[in-house]
Amino acid sequence: MDHTRRGFVALMGSASLAGCAGRLNGSSGTADGGGEVPDPSMEGISLLLNYRVGGLHAPYFVASENGYFEEEGLESVEIESGQGSDFAAQQVGVGNAEFAITSSDQILNVNSRGLSPRCVGVVMQQNPVVVFAARENFGEELTDAGQLRETTLGSGPGMVRQMTEAFLDHHGVLSDVEYVDSGFDTVQQLLTGEIDAAGGVFSDVVDAERQGYEIDVLSVSRVVRSYGHLVAVDEAFGADHPDTVRAFLRATARGAVEASRNPKEAIDVLVDQQPELGEVRENQLEKWRLMQSEYMRSETVRERGWGWSDPEPWNETHETLAAGGFFEDDVDPEEVWTNDYLDAEYEYIAEYADRVSG
Repeated sequence: MDHTRRGFVALMGSASLAGCAGRLNGSSGTADGGGEVPDPSMEGISLLLNYRVGGLHAPYFVASENGYFEEEGLESVEIESGQGSDFAAQQVGVGNAEFAITSSDQILNVNSRGLSPRCVGVVMQQNPVVVFAARENFGEELTDAGQLRETTLGSGPGMVRQMTEAFLDHHGVLSDVEYVDSGFDTVQQLLTGEIDAAGGVFSDVVDAERQGYEIDVLSVSRVVRSYGHLVAVDEAFGADHPDTVRAFLRATARGAVEASRNPKEAIDVLVDQQPELGEVRENQLEKWRLMQSEYMRSETVRERGWGWSDPEPWNETHETLAAGGFFEDDVDPEEVWTNDYLDAEYEYIAEYADRVSG
């Protein structure tokens, strides 16, 4: 894989979505958001998403469209479509992107392979992995993991499989399930009856329901606590540009509040940037509404604010994945995240839970 910046940009090609043009603010003093002005020596910064642009990425586009990045002194933020959480974590670790949206499992994984991406803010406080079935194909309502005995269950590889297997093992049914790799076609294989049940993420459930099926869901997060989407930077980048990281997180938190309070308008912003999403606008709106209402809030957010990491989910994720041989080498779950860049006094971070409730 080409790890150079030039190779990365060429690879992303037409998937790139430009934010505001220009250089970072070179003035001294404080940004409009209340923090120190970011390092003016950079030509601009890039945010690499975990996957193709969709409803789950609303906060970043809202922050860009409404000028929140600019107000924080970040006059050039380029949002780039991604190729998976593993790719995003790797690319930020080798310096091909300043910021990335990835997941806790891939932060741990990439650190076990010698790179040093760090989580600086948790966007999705709850594990998005679920086990689900289409009732008309399954034959009954799925309410308990015990019903999965003697069934065929499919999922893609990586975190989803590891978390699903941990869920099944916790309930004592793993050895009684025929587990198959359904790749990126899991939802359609479920709906056509090729598999009886599936491991996936909550947005897969939305896709299935939008096709007219009644879907029953078991939450993996009740068994394995872990984080979903999060903001990552390379450890060295954070150390060299702390004010830039803090500014980015402030703008993102503000974008998350605005997108949560005005979800339809947030999806309009996405469609303006990515017109092909217009054909699945309602699907993307439903995904964003579900994410912001069910997956971005927690007791930690209510007590500490948006973006905060607690050690327990990191430790549980590490324990689960290590047991499955997921890591190339040892990795310390205490070393891959930090809360140091979260501005605990900033209103959209400190008051996030109150501002999006109701």
